[in-house]
Amino acid sequence: MNQKIDRNLKRNVSSQNINETRRYLNPSDINVSAGYAIEVFVQELDSPISMLFDQDGYLIIAESGFTSGNPRVLRLVNGRFEVIADGFNIPITGINYLNGIIYISHRGVISTINPSGERQNIIAGLPSNGDYYNSRVVIGSDNKLYFGQGTATNSGVVGSDNDWVVSFPLACDYPGDYILLNGQNFASNNMLTIGGPRETVYTGAFSPYGVPNGPYEVRKGFVKASGSILRANLDGTNLELYAWGFRNPSYMRFDELKRLFVSNNGYEDRGSRPIANALDEFFLVSHGLWYGWPDFSGGEPVTATKFKPEGGAQPELLIKQQPNPSPRPYATFPANSGIMGFDFNYNEDFGPYGDVYIAEYGMRRYLSNRDMISYANVGHRISKIDMKTGEVSTFAINKSGLAASRTLEGGFDRLTDVIFGPDGAMYILDLGSNIRDTPNTVLPNTGVVWRIYKL
Repeated sequence: MNQKIDRNLKRNVSSQNINETRRYLNPSDINVSAGYAIEVFVQELDSPISMLFDQDGYLIIAESGFTSGNPRVLRLVNGRFEVIADGFNIPITGINYLNGIIYISHRGVISTINPSGERQNIIAGLPSNGDYYNSRVVIGSDNKLYFGQGTATNSGVVGSDNDWVVSFPLACDYPGDYILLNGQNFASNNMLTIGGPRETVYTGAFSPYGVPNGPYEVRKGFVKASGSILRANLDGTNLELYAWGFRNPSYMRFDELKRLFVSNNGYEDRGSRPIANALDEFFLVSHGLWYGWPDFSGGEPVTATKFKPEGGAQPELLIKQQPNPSPRPYATFPANSGIMGFDFNYNEDFGPYGDVYIAEYGMRRYLSNRDMISYANVGHRISKIDMKTGEVSTFAINKSGLAASRTLEGGFDRLTDVIFGPDGAMYILDLGSNIRDTPNTVLPNTGVVWRIYKL
């Protein structure tokens, strides 16, 4: 076994900043599939978002900066973390590694750190000032960088759910191809008015806040499109659009057959154009296609009755003529699962060869009734995708079925990444514990790496 990730390593490895209140952890609060065991490998991390093992077997972790205000990249050496680099835009969303170079995705930018420690921004100006950001890069067999770019809005319309409007009033979504719009406009109370009488503004699709659509307006395509997968040379040059029509392509990875898969987070029931019961999607991506956002979920149009919010209007299509038939996902997950990082298992001693294990972050917003039952069936778990059938099953989950921050037990909370280590075990990254009734606030130094191994 690689000594750098010895399973007998002291469990309470610490980062430099340690909170006085330690997160309660108890692996026995987690159910894992028969024949496996789980343990705490590293704890007291500060909102970690992404991890990898480098070519020498060292564990490298990116802390997002959500809690500390200082996103940084750490390396675990002799049981302690050393800082490789810090001071990135908030948040870091992912890291990758190739030939001694670390690739860091942070808000609007992709940077590299070479073995001498020199840092360089190789791609900048990405449209990440809205709801979702640019994701972790992956490297294809063509020696190109691939990464996701999230959307500015939930479903194509800027509205009162987008609190970034005050700072970026001209931000909106950009399509990846020429589209003809149907011309709907959506009313909201003007967030940019200070004092005075309440004012209603009307906002159209793919438009800045307060700018309505006329009948059948055309929008041109952009390379840096919202909800897209982009591709570039390893040095960041020759940036091009690879595919678009995703909402939040949070993570992607190539399999051994050189096929590109992406985890995509579905619509939420919020904003000026709420969409209910939208699935999270695991897509096999083909070059040049549109994948359905903002008008399809799971290959179905949002005009289907199941997408109608309770007490709300039935969503209508924003785009007059779809760029292509919306592809069906390879696998789907229930609404609000929050699928994120995943890895392929190529170790038959661990489990079925080629299957995917994926982290589920869980619901990002609590429902108005604070009903705990609503959170019992989604997120906060590791799921397995049978790559022969597309069937999804639960591999590891809290015995309560709920996030640890809801029950105050010692299991999973906000899972963000899964990788297999050089020892053949599975490593799971847990962002940390929420304040109990504030799902988007994470307590400092409560991040964890869990380890699952075969008995």
